[in-house]
Amino acid sequence: MAKRQVRILVGAQWGDEGKGRVVDVLAKDIDVVVRYQGGANAGHTVVVGDEKHVFHLLPSGMLYKDCTCVIGNGVVIDPDQLMKELADLTSSPHRSAAKLIVSYAAHIVMPYHKLLDAMGERARNKSAVGAPIGTTGKGIGPCYVDKYNRLGIRAEDLTSPNILEQKLRLNLEEKNPVIEKVYEGDPYAFDELYETALEWGRFLKPYLADSTLAIDEAYEAGKGILFEGAQGTLLDIDHGTYPFVTSSSCVAGGANIGGAVGPGRVDRVIGVAKAYCTRVGEGPFMTENHGEIGDRLRTAGAEFGATTGRPRRCGWLDLAALSYAVKVNGINVIALTKLDVLSGLDTLRVCTAYRIDGKEYSVCPNSTIMSDLAELVYREFTPWQANIEKCRDFNELPEEAREYVRFIEEFCGVPVGLIGVGPGREDTIFRGL
Repeated sequence: MAKRQVRILVGAQWGDEGKGRVVDVLAKDIDVVVRYQGGANAGHTVVVGDEKHVFHLLPSGMLYKDCTCVIGNGVVIDPDQLMKELADLTSSPHRSAAKLIVSYAAHIVMPYHKLLDAMGERARNKSAVGAPIGTTGKGIGPCYVDKYNRLGIRAEDLTSPNILEQKLRLNLEEKNPVIEKVYEGDPYAFDELYETALEWGRFLKPYLADSTLAIDEAYEAGKGILFEGAQGTLLDIDHGTYPFVTSSSCVAGGANIGGAVGPGRVDRVIGVAKAYCTRVGEGPFMTENHGEIGDRLRTAGAEFGATTGRPRRCGWLDLAALSYAVKVNGINVIALTKLDVLSGLDTLRVCTAYRIDGKEYSVCPNSTIMSDLAELVYREFTPWQANIEKCRDFNELPEEAREYVRFIEEFCGVPVGLIGVGPGREDTIFRGL
């Protein structure tokens, strides 16, 4: 990566596209990696040799000792999870981890957020008129609710006993009656929770800083910066398949807010997409395959959630949805992962349009109601049988695989600059990312 290159990396589907794997490949040439939204509901997997790391909160550049990793103000932090990830790193062969900065302004996921998350999901499951969202149960939604309701506890508050006491008492005055009377649960005792939060503050204090200034200083020094998004475009609170979405802005614009970078400073937006589609949890998934193809993709692609372990729903690549993500994010280049998973199929298809009331849409509409009415238009491709994991150049791929990639480029109007042909760093074909 050239110096003073500011790039945003976003998921272009429903998450689980392989963002962590792409960040790890790029991070050797990057000075600063910034995680800008989401929380421990994310799971970014990095494979180095025989060792696998799953980062839920830490940016995926943590394995490079010369890199600075930033948890930005738009992230909601589960301190216990962060402590665990850092401890796991120190016990691994990669003890020389990156420098870590945590924004003063990042909000804290409290135990009552997780409880309210789980209780709310159970209530929706039981409701005759509601429907479960399929949350991870990590307390992310309730934490963001408190943030926008101006009740949130921020990372810096954990280091100030007086402010922490005031904010925690205010929260328990509001939360405990709901837990007791609405969900018939046990209320939280102030003293125990307060002492736990103070411990978190002592742990976090060495990492806390003004991330806005730290990022600005890196930019002014001409350093390369990569903003790492969590989840994916179709899970974005505004632009996703609402209400089956996450609680933050996953799109590229979220980096401007949650990572504190001005739009005019961004040089490129990288959209990460799988060569097929997956989704975890509830919600629309137009190209989902419930039969043999879906099962085969799940097995070959090891499609089980890095955060929850839940089996992912699998299906064909939805190019109408990918084109939507390209437009919403202003994607300049696509990083295509897991092309190797498609090797050996008997049939190969992609969705090219949604047909609604006789009209074809090559870009899917941002409307759950309209999507439910759609008939999908597919294009058939000739599958390839060869194992492509050892390919390191585009021309080494079978012609059928090259045709598949070229069609994606032509359809979406942007180049595919990286192709993942396996899980490891080395299993990558570079084409100008």
